[in-house]
This record gives sequence, structure tokens and C-alpha cells, in this order.
Amino acid sequence: PLARFSWEACFPEVTLQNIQELYRKFTDECPSGNLHLHEFKKIFGVSSKSSEEEVAFIELVFKSFDTNKDGKLDFMEYVAAVNLVLRGKLIDKLKWSFKIYDNDGNGCLTNQEIITKIKWHNDSNVETVDYICDRIFELTDKNKDSQISLEEFIEGAEKDPWLMEQLRLDLAPKTWFIKTQQKKN
Repeated sequence: PLARFSWEACFPEVTLQNIQELYRKFTDECPSGNLHLHEFKKIFGVSSKSSEEEVAFIELVFKSFDTNKDGKLDFMEYVAAVNLVLRGKLIDKLKWSFKIYDNDGNGCLTNQEIITKIKWHNDSNVETVDYICDRIFELTDKNKDSQISLEEFIEGAEKDPWLMEQLRLDLAPKTWFIKTQQKKN
């Protein structure tokens, strides 16, 4: 099953053989040809016992990969997701992170959107979360309009290592992805 599949082995470089192997594993696990949200949650170990924050985060990740918004991942969407996580360029990972932060999809991040994501990824108290959010806005909101645009988000993350750590959601999504898969073995 996908849970025992070696993601690293599949993507040392993109070749026809790698894609064929990934497709075989995908169709073994998803005979319908689509990966549904409940299957995605299962792969990542999200169950009815998971916290609301963990469930909400995985649902956002799933939606971010569902580019045609049909409620399922077809093979091409799946390959794009795996490739982004394992081999994506920094700029692409930052754009993906921005998309996850941007709950309402309006192209700008608000204080509340940032706070919500910080809470998901930090076991911090309210004062710490507020401090982190205030510092993120101080470093990124260049025009001081109380919103962070994609351009401000990327520029800020690229210039400041601390900010990069805060904004990328998972500093190493590749490591997170692989560890999640290994937990299933």
C-alpha cells in the first residue's frame, strides 16, 4: 500500500519508470483512480481521535492539492502533490504555504489567518502566538495595510530565516511527509 511505498525511491528524478511505479501503487491503493479525502486522512494517520486542528489542517492540505476542486485527487494531482513535497523549489513551497494560510482565498493574509495556522503548529500560549503574529506582520507587511500579499509573504520569507521557519508551515515538508508514511509501516 501507499503507506509502505518509498516516496524517495520514486522521485530520485522523474522518469517514465518512476511514474509507472507510482501509478501502479496509486491504482493498487485507489482502484477508483481517485484519492478521496477519507483515504487521504487515513494515509496521514488522521482519525476520529485526531484533534480538530489536525483534521482541519489535513483537509486544507487536501483541498490545496485538489486543483480542479472536484473533491478528489486524480493521479496527476497526486503526482503534483508528491513532487511538490519531495522535490519542489522553495518558491513553489512558499506559494503552497501561502495558499494553505489563505483560508478565504482572497490573495491576502489577515492577522486571524496567521494566528490560526501558528496555533496549529506551535504548542505556544496566547502571548507567544500573538508575539509571533505581530512579528510576522512587522517583517512582511511592507505597505502597512494589515494584510500580507503573496509577494510580501515570499519576499519576507526569503530575507529572514526566522520568518521562513514560521511561514513555511513545515520547515521540511519532505521530512514530515516521509515520517508520516513511515509511521504506517
